[in-house]
Formats: sequence, C-alpha cells, structure tokens
Amino acid sequence: MAMAREHGQEQPYAGGILKIRIPFVHYRLEYQDFIQGAILSCVPLGITAAMVKFLGIPIEVAVLMVVINNFFYLLHTSFGDPSISGWITAGIPLYIAHLTGFEMGPDRIKALIALQLLVGLIFLVMGATGITKAVIKRFPISMRSGILLGAGFASLMRVFDPAEPFIGKMPIAFLIASLASFFILFSIRALEYRKRFGWFAWIAGFGIAPGFVLGYIVGLITGEIDPPVGVFDRLVIELPFGEMLGSFSAIGVGMPSLSHWVAGISLAIVAYVLAFGDILVLEAMIQDASAARKDEHVPFQVSRNHLITAFRNIFEGITLPFLPLCGPQWTGGQALVVNRYKHATPDQEPSYWGGATSIFWGMSLGMVFHPLVQIILPAKMIGFGLTLLIQGYLCIYIAFAMCETNVQRGIAGVMGAVLVSANYVKLWGSPFWSGPTLALIIGTILYFSLEHYTKEEKEEMTDEKKAVRQILIGKKRVPSEGEEKKKDE
Repeated sequence: MAMAREHGQEQPYAGGILKIRIPFVHYRLEYQDFIQGAILSCVPLGITAAMVKFLGIPIEVAVLMVVINNFFYLLHTSFGDPSISGWITAGIPLYIAHLTGFEMGPDRIKALIALQLLVGLIFLVMGATGITKAVIKRFPISMRSGILLGAGFASLMRVFDPAEPFIGKMPIAFLIASLASFFILFSIRALEYRKRFGWFAWIAGFGIAPGFVLGYIVGLITGEIDPPVGVFDRLVIELPFGEMLGSFSAIGVGMPSLSHWVAGISLAIVAYVLAFGDILVLEAMIQDASAARKDEHVPFQVSRNHLITAFRNIFEGITLPFLPLCGPQWTGGQALVVNRYKHATPDQEPSYWGGATSIFWGMSLGMVFHPLVQIILPAKMIGFGLTLLIQGYLCIYIAFAMCETNVQRGIAGVMGAVLVSANYVKLWGSPFWSGPTLALIIGTILYFSLEHYTKEEKEEMTDEKKAVRQILIGKKRVPSEGEEKKKDE
C-alpha cells in the first residue's frame, strides 16, 4: 500500500532533494501501464538493426545495450522527474551520417563516444546553470504551440505515409487497431461508458492494449502479420556484458582523440536543439495532466530533467555508447501515460508516478523475457504506430488549446510546417540548418514582427482596455449627441 497524500499536494517521497520514490512504498505499480509497456517492449529493439549495420556491434550486444538503456529511463520517474524519457530520435539519420565518416571499428565507436559525451556535457551545463529554465520561462506561447504542432504533424505524416510499414504493409490490421484505440482513449461516448459500465472502464484502463490485441488478431487472420516463431527457444535473452565493455566502450577501446571531439561539437549542439522541443512538449503535457487531476501536484523542473539526462548520456557514453543518444522525453510514451492518468479517478490511479514508472518496469522486464518479445515482435509496428498516432493527436489539440489569438495560431501553424518540411532539405549542406533550427528562427522572426509588444506598448494597451471596460460597464459613459447639444446651450 503506497503512502497517501493530502488533496492537491505532491506524492510523498524520500531522499530529500533527490525525491526518491520506491515501488509499493511511494507508489503502487499500475498493471495496466505495466502491460502497455510490455506490449511496447519490442519497439526499442528496432534500433538494433542500425547498430549492427553502422557500428558493427553483434546483435546480442546491441540488444543488451537497448535493455540497459531502457532500465536507465527509470532514473527519471524514480528521482522526481515526471518524464517518460527516450531517445533524441529526430537526429538518428544525422548521427549515422556523421559516424560513417569514420572507419568501421574502434575509430567509429570513439566518434560515437565523443558525440554522446558532448551531448551529456551540454545537458549538464544547461541544467546546472539554469539557462534552459530561463529560456523556457520566457518562451512565447505561439512558438511553444508551433513546436507542438510540428511534433504532431511529423508523427501523423509518418503514420499515413504509404512508404512506411503502418498503412503501407498492414492497412486493415492497423486501421482497426487505430479506430479501437482512438474510440477507447478519446471518444466522448467512451468517456460516458467509463462512468456507466465498470467492465468498459476496466478495459479502457489498458490504454492501447485492447486496440493492439484486436489489430494483432485481425492481422493474423488477413495475413498482414506473420505468426510468432522461436517463442520458447530460451527463457531470458543473452547478456554478453564482457564483450560489450571490452569491445564497444571507452573502457575497452579507449577515449576519443581530439579530432573525434572537434568533429562532434556541431552535431552535439544540433542534438540539443532537437531535444529542446521535446522539453517543451513534456512541460505542456504535464500541465495538461495537472489541469485534469486537481487531486495531485505533479511538479516539473527543467534542471532536474537535464541533470538526469546528462548523467544517462555521460554514463552510457563511457560504458555502452548508444546510437540514438539519450533524450529528455519520449512523446509517444508520455502521451499514453498522461492520457490514462487524466481519465482515471484517484481510486483507479492514485498517483501519476505509479503509471509513469510502471510503463518502464513493464517495457524493461519484458525485453529481458525472450518468449514475450518473440510473441509481440511480429506486431511491433502496430504498437509503434499507435504511439505515433496518439502522440500526434495530443500534441495538436494541446497546441491549439494553448493559443489565445489568431496571430498566435498563425505563427504556430507556420512554425509547425517549417519544423516538418525543412527536415527534407538542409541549407548549405549543414545538418544544423534543418527543420528545428529554421523553425526556431522563423518562429522568432514572426513573433517579434507580429506579436511582441514593448513594456510601454503593453501599458498603453492595458489603459485602453481599462477605458473600454469602464465605458461598457457604465462607469464612464460617453454622452450622446443630444446631451452634448444641451450641454452647449
């Protein structure tokens, strides 16, 4: 039985400033989120193909790296950061292009070590100094909304692209899984059913799991999904720790040279710019969850998120250099956890931290259990596609809800489009001048051109609004023409 809290307060924790939360002591494990995590356990394994191809890492070692990285996600929710963390995903093509400029073998591994350590140092400096916190505090609503829109557009464009494996390879199974999931998660009628029928509320509590299972069954029937194989080959995956540390870490191959460090500086900055957008999305989603659940205060501190992300990058950079790098948030997973928490009562889900941590307990333990991975593996793209769909839906509706004026909506729309479309072109052949950078620049120009007012201009506008309000409520009535004539006579 987890510790109780007063209404509207933060969930109890131990460890003082570290805010340590322990399962069954400070939160209960939410089996619905655990199952959602277990279903998605095979999705992170998709990066192993690139690790084998571009880094020369054996598949067993690559899988072990993914598993260890997943367990490190628990650092965030166990130490007071509400982030459902993940990779810096948008930069993966850029990291691969950078690494292919080095010779396959220890030289390429050292280049990745340097890149990941540089990213970790940037997060450390930005978090320790509070620079990012100050920037986010002053970041305009229109530009926040633009980043959210861009993230939403990017997710949905990927899902509905016929070249991608979602609609392209399993149209019937994926569309049925999507419709079922969207009905359960977002339908107004479904919200009414949750209140009226206990059995439906129980099913809806599993999030994407019912839609995933339905899509999997349909896919097996239509032949769009192959039956699982090798389910009982072994119980637990192989764990080649010695080979990983001896051949693919700084402990075994040595630290990078000066040339590796210099070559990675600009790309490390690009990676942080990409991650900056994830931080804004994270903050918006936590605010959305807090608005829906007044019974619990869920604080988000940028510095805490940065310091934990810095530790993950620095530790992994030395012991298991990880191709996608370590990012501050996984928007798809964040959307799943936030959505279930928002629509649950305090009895159904007492604390945000239970669901936020359970999804990674389920995912991390699921990846170690070989039979489960083999069963889910054939339908992994359904699970991945559903997270993209939900991510796109939530990002877009939160973005629209944030904007208060048409000017803000216009700036957000343009910025979101730039964020997506500019990823296809890199100005001057540099990865720095791609979507995220151009979106921030264009958004800044539009904000200062169309929306920004000086302090004096704001005061003048405030005075005008006060005068209009006084006229409307009759405190300062404007005399009519007849009254003016009578007064003159």
